[in-house]
Formats: sequence, structure tokens, C-alpha cells
Amino acid sequence: MARILISDPLHPAGIEILRTSGADVVQLSPEEHDQLASIIGDFDALVVRSGTRVTADLLRAGEKLRVVGRAGIGVDNVDVKTATSLGILVVNAPTANLISATEHTWALLLALSRNVPAADASVKAGEWKRKKFLGRELQGKMLGVIGFGRIGQQVARRAQAFGMQVIAFDPYLDQAVAERLDVELLALPELLPRADVITLHTPLTEQTKNLLDAEQLALMKPDALLVNCARGGVVNEAALLEALDEDRLGGAALDVFSVEPPESLELARHPKVVVTPHIGAQTKEAQERVATETAKMVLAALEGSLAVTAVNLPFTDTGAHGERFLHLGEQLGRLASSLVEGGLRRLEVDLWGLEDELRVPVSVAVLKGALTPFLGEAVNYVNAEGIAESRGVEVVRSTHQSGSDYPHLIGVRLSAEQGGIDLAGALFGERDPRVMRFRGFALEFKPEGRLLVVENLDVPGVVGKLGSLLGGAGINIADIHLSRSRQKEYAMAVLRLDQLPDEELLATLSALPEVRSARLVDLEGSRAGG
Repeated sequence: MARILISDPLHPAGIEILRTSGADVVQLSPEEHDQLASIIGDFDALVVRSGTRVTADLLRAGEKLRVVGRAGIGVDNVDVKTATSLGILVVNAPTANLISATEHTWALLLALSRNVPAADASVKAGEWKRKKFLGRELQGKMLGVIGFGRIGQQVARRAQAFGMQVIAFDPYLDQAVAERLDVELLALPELLPRADVITLHTPLTEQTKNLLDAEQLALMKPDALLVNCARGGVVNEAALLEALDEDRLGGAALDVFSVEPPESLELARHPKVVVTPHIGAQTKEAQERVATETAKMVLAALEGSLAVTAVNLPFTDTGAHGERFLHLGEQLGRLASSLVEGGLRRLEVDLWGLEDELRVPVSVAVLKGALTPFLGEAVNYVNAEGIAESRGVEVVRSTHQSGSDYPHLIGVRLSAEQGGIDLAGALFGERDPRVMRFRGFALEFKPEGRLLVVENLDVPGVVGKLGSLLGGAGINIADIHLSRSRQKEYAMAVLRLDQLPDEELLATLSALPEVRSARLVDLEGSRAGG
């Protein structure tokens, strides 16, 4: 039974999903928060919001930790780099507050452009000064969206409904996406001078910290409006205050600050600034969605599913179709690694006919499988590439559109200190995993279960001797697959067994005069000898 620790307040709907799964769920009270580091070692998963800083030390203290669930979009309070090195999956809920954040962006922009907060305060103070609150229309204006992901795109759609033109900056965006939404994609220095309104929708990273500094703010129109519902720290607050003081900017609306709550209220109290206390996701609907989506992601990750919104997987969700290829790749890598001696040196993955989005995931799956017989559960999809690099294992991937005898084929060539091996596999009917080529033999079998791999002289009686020895030891043969070399000098047999033979029986099989090698591979467990 998995143990899950919740360190920040979470909507009851999310807690209920976790508890209904049968997991042991512990929720810390605010008074117990100081105990987090001392108790986390007993838990498989940690669920946090923005109130908990998941530091490197905290992650290392989580000796059993496999998953960190961040209930929300931003993960700047999680040391993702350390989590990755420790093989801890970091999942979040990037779409849960999509609508809430989008609508709050517009709430702030409209409040700023029409002086709503100041006008409200004036009336409540008994005043009626209509001329004091001259606003501006948005129709016909140019909106610059910095960060054109899910939220940025939703903001753009609403801007077009307001009759605004939209330009965007996003170095990772496919041009086709912008064109489909009728949005012009520009470099940041080109966007800033053209926009009447700038809205930010980027995470806080080393690349985006102080993205809008004094130099960038100086490129904006002197009457432009700036809205930040993304992350504090993306805008240099000192530079923003100076630009407002010097009338080099028309106004700003901020839901986030670099330090929350802000240590100085000078910017928040500026007459050209509208502020809210980081409430972009604070709607009833968003809070429930954040909690339920995160809970489902954490449970799926604990069960080993790759159909999760993971921050530190080296690839995106592959879906059920992709997971079948990942499983095949992992089994091929594991089978190959179990049949070589000594440390791994080089892994070559040859991919035929696979979709572009599956090439990296399948390569990582083969690598994970190849490392598993040596490292067990210490290796996973998160840290496989880092482990390979640290151990000096060279990984080479080759891709081909067609040319194989099969629509999709995964070839694996593994070199170790003592020899190497090559094999290939495919999916039958897009579902059934099969090895199709094995050590140069045209040999077909399923890469699963307990396999006895025998290479022998191509002479009569070998299969009978193998069957007699195994039967005499009470070991049943589930199925057997045979092939011979073209020269008919050697033959290969792969036997799937219902029980595992002991070392003595394996030695007896290997000692048969016709047998060149007999190796046992347990694809249900760890590496076996032979």
C-alpha cells in the first residue's frame, strides 16, 4: 500500500480520490509542517502546493519517495533537477486552472484600462469624480502575449473577440500553431515596441527570470499596459517601478510578486498599478480541478503509468498506443542486457517506421531496460539518461522511415566489456510484443516471463535432452522456439519456463556436449546467472 503525504491544504475532492484508492494518506496540519523533513522518509509520494519548498535536502530525506505532486502549474518551489537525479517523478496539473487564470488576466486588464479599483474606492469614499477616471478601449489595440502556451492561447482568443490584434513571443512554439490562431510570432525586441498591452504567461526559470528588465521595459510604448498573472520574478520589479515613476509606462496589473507577500508595498501602492494577492487560480472550479487532477496523476505515477503530466520525463505523454512500444523497447533492452557480461559500453537503438513523437520515448525505454538488470528499481524513465551518462554508456539512436520487413521495428545492439548482442522486436497487430531477430537468428518469441536461452550445435537430440533434464527437475516448458543458422552449424532455442531452474541444473544444462551456452533470463524479476 502506497503512503502519500500532503503538506499543504488540498481540496477535499483530491484527498477523497487518494483515500479511495486504498493509499495511506497523511495530511499535515500547519502546526505539523515543521516535521516534514523528519517524516518524509516513510512516504512514497508527496503532494504540495505553493506553501512547501521541496528542496534538495527534503528530496534526499525522502528515501522511499517516487513521486512529487505539485497541485498547480508552477514548479518553481520544487528542485526538479535534484528530483530528476534521484529518479523522482514530478507531476503537476497544468490545465486545471487554465480558465481561471485566463479570466483573471482579463479581469485585471479591464480593471486597469478602465480604472475600476480607483473608481470603486472613490465612490465608496463619497466622491463622484467621473472625469478623473478617463479610461481606454481595447478594441483595435495590439496585444502582445509573452509565452504562448495553453493560457496564452486562451487569452489570445478572447482578445480577438474584443477586436484586438495579437502578436506573440515564444521561442518554443511551432509557427504552425501561431498561424492557425491568426497570431503573428515575433522576437521579443520586435514585439515590445508594437504592443499596446503586454501580458505574461511564462513559468519562472533561469531563462525567464527578469525577462522584462530595464532594457526591455524601455522598448515598450510610454502608454502601454503590462499584465502579469504568470510568476513573480519574470518582471524586474525595481525596473518596473522606475518606469512607472518616470511615466515611461501607462500602468501595470499584477497578481504575482517575486516575494509573496511583497516585502515592500511601494509598487503595489503605486497609483498606476492594480494588484491582487496571487488569486489567478482561486476559483471554486479551479481548486477542485487542481486537486483532483493532481491526485489522479500521483496515483497513476505510483502505478507506473507514463500517461501522466510529468515535468521531468524526457518526453511527453505517449498515450496508450505509445506505451505499448515503450513496453516492447524496455523488454528488448532488458533481454539484451541480461545476456551480456561486464559493464555496458554502448547501446545502439535502431527505429524503423515509428512516429516522430515516439522516437525519443522508445529510445529511453530501451535504455531503461538495459540498465535495469544491473540497477533494479534505482533506474527509471526520469533518470535513465543521466545514469547512462554518469557511467560512460554511449547511447546512439538511428531512425528510418521504412525499409524493414515490418511496419514498425525496434532494433537493439548492445556492447559490453565482454562481447555484445543484437536483437529486434515488433508489435503484432499493434499490441502483441514479439522478438523477431535474435543474435543473427530468425527467431520469433514473446519477450516476457522466464526464458532459457540455449545456443547449441545443430545436431539431433538436443531438444530431447533439454526437455528430459527440465522435466526431471519438475520444471514445465510453457513454449519453445527454435531456429538454425543458414549454414546449419548452430541452432538457437528459447524456452519459456513455468518455474526457475536452480544453479545446479543450469550448470548441468550448460555442460551438455552439444550446448555452447545456456543462459536464464527472468523478465519478471532481476538478472539471473548461467
